[in-house]
Amino acid sequence: MARYLFTTWEGGGHVQPMLLVARDLAARGHAVLAVSDPCNAPDAAALNVPFRAWTTAPFQTGKTRDDDRLKDHEADNPLEVIQRLLDRVMAGPALAYAEDTLAAIDAFAPDVVVSQELLLGSMAAAQARGLPLALLAANVWSLPTLAGAPPLGAGMLPATTDEERAMHAMVGQMSRTFFQAGLPDLNAARVALGLPPLADLFKQLDAAKAILLATSRAFDFAPDPLPVPFAHVGPYLADPAWVEPFAPPPGDAPLVVVSFSSLYQAQEPALRAIIAALGQLPVRGVVTTGPTLDPARFEAPANVAVVRGASHGDLLKDAALFVTHAGHGSTLRPLMAGVPLLCLPMGRDQNDNAARVVHRGAGLTLPADADAETVAAAVRRLLDEPTFRAAADVLGAAIRADEAARDAAAALEALAT
Repeated sequence: MARYLFTTWEGGGHVQPMLLVARDLAARGHAVLAVSDPCNAPDAAALNVPFRAWTTAPFQTGKTRDDDRLKDHEADNPLEVIQRLLDRVMAGPALAYAEDTLAAIDAFAPDVVVSQELLLGSMAAAQARGLPLALLAANVWSLPTLAGAPPLGAGMLPATTDEERAMHAMVGQMSRTFFQAGLPDLNAARVALGLPPLADLFKQLDAAKAILLATSRAFDFAPDPLPVPFAHVGPYLADPAWVEPFAPPPGDAPLVVVSFSSLYQAQEPALRAIIAALGQLPVRGVVTTGPTLDPARFEAPANVAVVRGASHGDLLKDAALFVTHAGHGSTLRPLMAGVPLLCLPMGRDQNDNAARVVHRGAGLTLPADADAETVAAAVRRLLDEPTFRAAADVLGAAIRADEAARDAAAALEALAT
């Protein structure tokens, strides 16, 4: 039996996959402990994963729009988004995350530390104690360190020409340069931990013996095979703890499910346009707002139900279409059910997930500010043209095969030997 310490933060869809991996290790007889924001305690309890809350590091006690500390929807440009990540998660609080991680290490005595890929402070703490470190990313790789993958953020496709490869290299290098603004804070934390300073912020990732991508190889644009220490370990997806029992509206009309981020991204205008669009069509609509928004704030026609949470696993059994911001989980779960997608990305990794969907013919993408008539036209096309459903079936079957073969627990066990 080995002991595994997991560290993550309330950033939306990456929390539950890490807890699912921890649960799998516990089922194999290992001891596990997850450290995250207090608001994630119910998620851990639902999976019977022992939990410890951040105390010195930044933390959220709730999941409403007012609780969100990143507030990247307020950023005016990609550089400001990076700066918020650096100041509020990656580098600014690195020492605080390190101190809490060290306290958890002292109390739990882990054999392996598993960190979410943005928590540089937790990585430094594991390095300071000489513990094996793994990173677990519950999405396509988000940082500009993976050669051969398109730069993240703009929805770029794999390079097929020398000109495109040069463009990718330039964008990737620019992104790496932007992130170096966090290097002084990271180095200050490292020096406080007795570690030498780094010349490049991303050198902190070199402490990891494994970087596990909890996504589907069939979905990703990453190089195959991945360079060491990267490895695809399959998607880890399930309904969150806060879903509520719900039956879709009765009838035989096509069921269209709508779900945007579980975090706040100022998605109210997009949701209202989608609700208005569905009201124009002979469909049954179900809109799940998640914990950040009150369903009562949205007026809906008779054929559309707006609820805070409902089991997507249940709804997808009958769904004809899924409308989403294209977060990782909200993209893969419909595909795994063979359901085509209408994507309205709003930032983060969403343009990149949407690009993967459209490239495989499994859906369409619209701008997040598309009006109701434009959304309605896209919904009609996706429902009327069978090629989208066929492509979603093909891609979904490949993703399900990756899920069936997922092996994060085995990869982590190898680090404890």
